[in-house]
Amino acid sequence: MTDSTFALPADETTLQRAAGALKANGFDVHVVDTLVEARDLVRGLLPRDQPIFTATSETLRVSGLAADIDESGGYVSVRASAGPLDDVRDRIRLGATPEVVVGSVHAVTEDGRLLTASASGSQLAPYGSGARTAVWVVGSQKIVPDVETGLRRLREHSLVLEGRRLRELVGQESFISRILIIENEFMPGRSVVVLVRETAGF
Repeated sequence: MTDSTFALPADETTLQRAAGALKANGFDVHVVDTLVEARDLVRGLLPRDQPIFTATSETLRVSGLAADIDESGGYVSVRASAGPLDDVRDRIRLGATPEVVVGSVHAVTEDGRLLTASASGSQLAPYGSGARTAVWVVGSQKIVPDVETGLRRLREHSLVLEGRRLRELVGQESFISRILIIENEFMPGRSVVVLVRETAGF
């Protein structure tokens, strides 16, 4: 069972508080109503001539952004250019240092910190510093009061739903082996957070 409160969109006051804190911490922030708007916004932000790595993300999948980047031919997709990779280490290293990484996070605190959990850690290198530009699309239900609540959200909500998805898809369990907390961004223009008022992803 998951904590159903972690699936509820944030109210406008909470959303704006988190957006303001993210801006104060050095992130570029956009607030949109829907995933459709987020998709259009991100497509307009992305370069057409630089390598882009899509982190595995339910938000990217349901928004259509993963397909836009990796399948349309309109972008330089790191995944598409690499082809199938059998070695797990090669898959982990695949997107370590792209020009751009696009993905999501599992929690955003009201004081402007980003939390991401991972089994392999493949998205954490570009999220943390490997990518020249990072773009995260985040449903407002992921906004939490503080880091402690964010960590609880990772374990009691995101992990449970991702585990269910993996079992249905490939018959495997999910687990958390690494957690990244980004406190602030010191490089102007490097980190972009698109907050979506509606629920999106896990």
